[in-house]
Amino acid sequence: MSKRMYSTANLTDIQLKEQGNQMFLARKYDDAINLYTKAIIKNPNNATCFTNRALCHLKLKHWDMSCMDCRRALDIDGNLLKAHFFLGQSLMEQEHYDEAIKHLQRAFDLSKEQKLKFGDDITSQLRLARKKRWNVLEEKRICQEIELQTYINKLIKDDMENRLAKLKIDDTTSEDQLKEKQQEIEQECDDHIKELNNVFAKVDDRRRKRDVPDFLCGKISFEILTDPVITPSGITYERKDIEEHLQRVGHFDPVTRVKLTQDQLIPNFSMKEVVDGFIADNEWALHY
Repeated sequence: MSKRMYSTANLTDIQLKEQGNQMFLARKYDDAINLYTKAIIKNPNNATCFTNRALCHLKLKHWDMSCMDCRRALDIDGNLLKAHFFLGQSLMEQEHYDEAIKHLQRAFDLSKEQKLKFGDDITSQLRLARKKRWNVLEEKRICQEIELQTYINKLIKDDMENRLAKLKIDDTTSEDQLKEKQQEIEQECDDHIKELNNVFAKVDDRRRKRDVPDFLCGKISFEILTDPVITPSGITYERKDIEEHLQRVGHFDPVTRVKLTQDQLIPNFSMKEVVDGFIADNEWALHY
């Protein structure tokens, strides 16, 4: 740490924050945290220092500390976009996906309200959080299916044992006939188990292919397209997302930056047909 940084006693919280910013840009995150902490001591209501310190903790993978700073910043100002954004990322790293999605969605909404231009970073994190939550739920469903498969297999085997036991007690036929009936019952059990396992294998195979291709998702929200429109530049967007962008941010294509107005948007019927076909074959995608 430089000599200049040791003489901070007479600096204001703003000056300390600026020095912290310099350390952050130099990737000296521990030094930046120290300076932001001193700034907070001088002014506990400086929410920006909390969000800046939260970002440093985020870079250092101190998820708990980052969450704590974000929550303190939101106690001061509940509409701090960065606090919601950093909190959402930290919560996602801790696998608290529901709460992470809530804060990332709030950050995205604030970015639109404030007409900020880094909404794409937020939406990519939001989609990642949703995908991770989906994967967790999918793992739970897989475990439930495995338990069900095991349970039904056991029922089939128990039924076979009961039938064999009853056969031994009640049957008065010859030993050869008894063996033949035993083999029939055992074969029937094996057939049922094979059929059952084949059904679950097909379900598992379809599950492994579950993924929504990026080209079926909007460029702004990254959600599955429901009302796709295409611009003169050839970019397809969800209608409500691009119209909101044009109204709130500016009259330009967010991908190509070419001038764009609402009357230039054309319904993309081909894409709509592709999306509808995909959903018809993959109803699970509605919950993706």
